[in-house]
Amino acid sequence: MTTAELHEQLEEDRQELFNLRFRASTQQLENPRRMREVRKNIARILTILSQRAEA
Repeated sequence: MTTAELHEQLEEDRQELFNLRFRASTQQLENPRRMREVRKNIARILTILSQRAEA
């Protein structure tokens, strides 16, 4: 993925995490494991972006 695509995916994942947190607080979350998956995906993207910034 290009850097621009990674930034776009990062924003999408952050928005999804926000929505998942909101649903969790209202007891309407269907798949609690999805929160963990999204958080890990955000961490992966941030790691890749920081590695690219160093190089």
